[in-house]
Amino acid sequence: MSLNSTGHSRPWRALATRSALLLLLALAFVLLTGLLDGGIGVAPSQILDQPRFPLANAWPGLLLAGVLLMISRRALLSFGLAFLLQGLVYAVNLLKVANLGTPLLPDDFRMVGQLRKGGAHLLFGYLPHSPWPYLGLLAGLALIVAMWRHEPPLFPPRTRGKRLLAGSVLAATLASLLVGQSAWANIYNGKVLWLEPWSASSTSEHSGLISSLVMFHLQYGQGRRKLDGAAATRLIGQSAAALQQSMHTPGTGEALPDIVVIQSESFFDPTIMRGYEQSNFAPNLRRLAAHGISGALHVPTFGGGTIRTEFEVLTGLSLRYFENLQFPYLQMSHKAVPSLVRALNAHGYETTALHGNDPAFWNRTTAFKSLGFSRFVSQASFPTHAPTDGKYMADSAMTDQIMRQLKDSGPPQFIFAISIEAHGPYDVEPANRAERDAIPVPDGIAGTDKQELQTYLYHLQHADAELGRLVTWLAQRQRPSLVLFYGDHLPALSSSYEVTGFVDDKDMLSQAGTWLLVDPHYQGQPLHEDTAAWLLPGRLLAQAGIHDDAYFALTGLVGPQLAALTEAPGATPPDEDSEQRKLDDAMASVNQLRMSGKLDKLLPKAETPSAGGIAHIDNPPSGQPLPAALPP
Repeated sequence: MSLNSTGHSRPWRALATRSALLLLLALAFVLLTGLLDGGIGVAPSQILDQPRFPLANAWPGLLLAGVLLMISRRALLSFGLAFLLQGLVYAVNLLKVANLGTPLLPDDFRMVGQLRKGGAHLLFGYLPHSPWPYLGLLAGLALIVAMWRHEPPLFPPRTRGKRLLAGSVLAATLASLLVGQSAWANIYNGKVLWLEPWSASSTSEHSGLISSLVMFHLQYGQGRRKLDGAAATRLIGQSAAALQQSMHTPGTGEALPDIVVIQSESFFDPTIMRGYEQSNFAPNLRRLAAHGISGALHVPTFGGGTIRTEFEVLTGLSLRYFENLQFPYLQMSHKAVPSLVRALNAHGYETTALHGNDPAFWNRTTAFKSLGFSRFVSQASFPTHAPTDGKYMADSAMTDQIMRQLKDSGPPQFIFAISIEAHGPYDVEPANRAERDAIPVPDGIAGTDKQELQTYLYHLQHADAELGRLVTWLAQRQRPSLVLFYGDHLPALSSSYEVTGFVDDKDMLSQAGTWLLVDPHYQGQPLHEDTAAWLLPGRLLAQAGIHDDAYFALTGLVGPQLAALTEAPGATPPDEDSEQRKLDDAMASVNQLRMSGKLDKLLPKAETPSAGGIAHIDNPPSGQPLPAALPP
């Protein structure tokens, strides 16, 4: 009887041993994930005080380890491989925080597809130069291989379907989390955990990186801001009279101007930094602003994500109203997107995009077709001897190409030029090291941070010089022209910003860039105007004397009350019951209708095409302002 009892007890003892081992491995995985994360909220010490934080942060990795266990039957191998893959995610997050100032987001994984589309040279530039991280990765891989070869299986290969069933359940559970099943929002939400996805510090202090990725995916990845067609209709009806007045502003009768838009990589005015208040790194910008329109520019990104600002400028749509559209060019599914380009096409413009980089990166080739460009002049179309400075093509090469493209006769031309010289990282030696090293740096910035700040300012000075060269050249032509110049975002110089701070005492994510609109042939009075990236196309069209697009006319009326809400990388919405919030919600619905192609039937039509002709800057076009409140 005792022998029989012993025989029956052995499977249970084996099961108990395996269960205890898996429980210990799972607990170790949770604790080590907290250590790897480094956040206070998921630290091992919190496992008893607030266990939901470290457990939720480790749960996706635990599910992956379980799936691998069902496949390999080796416990140490499965947990080790899951932890290694999780470690790679944390390593990428560290690189992004160090270079761009913001933590990893779910849509960042779309960048993997860009590695084979011309993005490898740009993205790999952010990888560490030290050999130690790569040696550590190789050591981890070697350990995984050793586990595979030498670790004994935890259970036999045949388990009468039990392993298949368990593996299927675990895989289905993991898949439901990855695709964003709404049931997971009961665990991963801001009330149970903590979500502040744009803040590296808040992420680490509370929910942990993995939980933040899941929460952001659940909150923003599946839906969009609620569409309120009635609010959009009320806003348009309320502003009908002002729209009609704006759309029927008489033109000068002059020829439409050539328009050159320069999206200057990472350009901003350093005078907003403490220690640089009296600096003059952009003398041409100041000189041209003395007879142009200029001011602060609120953009929807910081340190990177150029296409976010680019999308807003080319479409006049605010990404605040499309929370699930983090990388618009990679996510756009529309064959034809309403845009500034299409508005100019309707007036006979030849529309050209110009960029000295691989056209496939950021999916620009496809996106520019959707936006209506007739041509895309990319890296292959530049001369083979086009100069580089640092890691990328020099801004002087871009200016040369703009001059080649502009014709002295024929229809008006629109050129949208994207610079790249000042793109980070800023640890690549420039062409003229002596010029770089002579740039002064505020007290307290030293070592690598000093050199990177100097390198950035070196490139910024070149961008400013090329702006001056282009405008001077355009002034010598007989054809009328306009130049719109702006920076897409602040550079990711987080360490320097932390040392100096900013003149307005706000943090780096709250800082605005700069913009300039100038007529090279006209010496008028300066006009200071703070605005947002999505409002620039309406402003540009009005200055060119093109007034017959009702949507862009509407942005000119509503925009001044909403511009400051565009803050890099995301502003706090207005108070729930405020009049600004009602206006903001109505404009959100207008934007969504515009993107879906359903807005035109609600907008008034221009009775006759606008006559065109540049409006002088000291007598800018104006429309009837909207009242502060929307009617009920």
